[in-house]
Amino acid sequence: MRTAGDRVAAAPKRPNPGLLVAGAAVSALVLLPIVVTAANAEAAGWQLAVALLWRPLVGELLLNTLSLIACVTAACAIIGTAAAWAVERSDLPGRRLWGVLIVVPLAIPAFISSYAWLSLNSAFATFGGALLVVTMSYYPLVYLPVAAALREMDPALEETARALGNNTRAVFLRVVLPQLRPALLGGMLLVALNTLVEFGAFALLRFRTFTTAIYAAYQAGFSGAEPALLAMILITLCIVCLAAEHIVRGKAQYGRVARGTRRGAVRYRLGPWRAVAPAAFALLGLVSLAVPLGMITYWLTQPSAAATTVAASSLVTLGQAAWTSVRLGVGGAALTMLLALPLGLLATRYNGWLIVLLERAAYLAQGAPGIVVALALISFTVHALRPLYQSTLLLLLAYAILFLPLALVSVRAALLQAQIRLEEAGRSLGLGWFAVMLRVTLPLAAPGLGAAAAMVFISVTTELTATLLLAPIGTQTLATQIWADTSTVAFAAAAPFAAAMAMMSMLASWLLARRFGATSVFSVTGKGAA
Repeated sequence: MRTAGDRVAAAPKRPNPGLLVAGAAVSALVLLPIVVTAANAEAAGWQLAVALLWRPLVGELLLNTLSLIACVTAACAIIGTAAAWAVERSDLPGRRLWGVLIVVPLAIPAFISSYAWLSLNSAFATFGGALLVVTMSYYPLVYLPVAAALREMDPALEETARALGNNTRAVFLRVVLPQLRPALLGGMLLVALNTLVEFGAFALLRFRTFTTAIYAAYQAGFSGAEPALLAMILITLCIVCLAAEHIVRGKAQYGRVARGTRRGAVRYRLGPWRAVAPAAFALLGLVSLAVPLGMITYWLTQPSAAATTVAASSLVTLGQAAWTSVRLGVGGAALTMLLALPLGLLATRYNGWLIVLLERAAYLAQGAPGIVVALALISFTVHALRPLYQSTLLLLLAYAILFLPLALVSVRAALLQAQIRLEEAGRSLGLGWFAVMLRVTLPLAAPGLGAAAAMVFISVTTELTATLLLAPIGTQTLATQIWADTSTVAFAAAAPFAAAMAMMSMLASWLLARRFGATSVFSVTGKGAA
């Protein structure tokens, strides 16, 4: 059987010039927001930069952001790892049911959860409330990769450790945990990045971070200097997270040596904790699922007098917002896939330093938060491409930049599954490069490409920040309508839109998981960073 490296080695040595140009254009598009932001920050000059950044406000933002990242990442690591071990390695009662319920919070956007908790009690508009909401939204990002790693782990190592007299705790700390390092660090990286770029949840909870400060600076009067300087700090923090994870993880790779019949891992007895563990999972489900969905249901049952806008009683408005979300989701997914294909083909079919450089440049979008991308595109179009300003195409381009890494991960994996020998057969029959791609490569990779498109669709329909800043005047999606109503404390008015978004996201995630596996749902909120 050929490996991925064999496939690349067997491919034509020189890439198609048109494909190379397309890949370079896509990478340049991804780098555009970072370059524009850096240029706006540099234009401010050192004196103004020092005056704007050397303020107590920036210190407060830095302290809030870093403290929240540290607490959320640690909490998610503990909850996700403990839950994964209980489901995969213990005799937990009802573990199959818990294994499904524990990942459902991924389908509920964090700002929907913040809306629910804030409508329950305004006392949650604190650091503790932000920590609670974000932790309950993102702990599955640790649970899923750790659970997958536990399933793949060779049980012989644990059996040997137990035979040497180690108890359950010692086996976990000395044998299991070191093997979980790549998966655990990857999940923690996703949590840190998502927390760093989160805007909607923190804005609704009135908790100040760099994302909310950048938006406030833009709303106060967009001069370019202050938002750009704050954005550069945010980009730097994102890159530091990526670099730190890479350094800590190192070159650690763990896998099964023998690939014969898989032996099931021995499940540990929980003993007296067997009665407590289901209660702990039930509490986790209550906080992460029951409260958000319950508060949405509660506000749906309230009379329209509880709302401060007319949207609550207008099915037309709800239908229009839902249709706009779906329309933008389809358009964003189509454009993102169109841009991801050239880079995916280059990365899987050709070798060379230029190919590697173009692919790595595309992944830099992981370090560009949505608010940074949106403000950079506004600045660029206002000064250079005025006709694109306040257009749907500009919004779709922002979606494509934000979710290109997510799509590229799946596109790359799908194209690697397409056998190169069939492409060689097509070329031997006289088909040109484009004909081979259209008639051989794409049909073979279609299932994986469908999964990538579905993941981008879900991400676009629940996106708030870029939509809020770039949507043409009069365009309302489910996300922006929830934001508008919740900002005026119109919780009953926001409820139909929140319910529609939650149902749409959960249904799409369920269909995606059923068709392509649970790991595809894990990729949705991770932007492909893992």
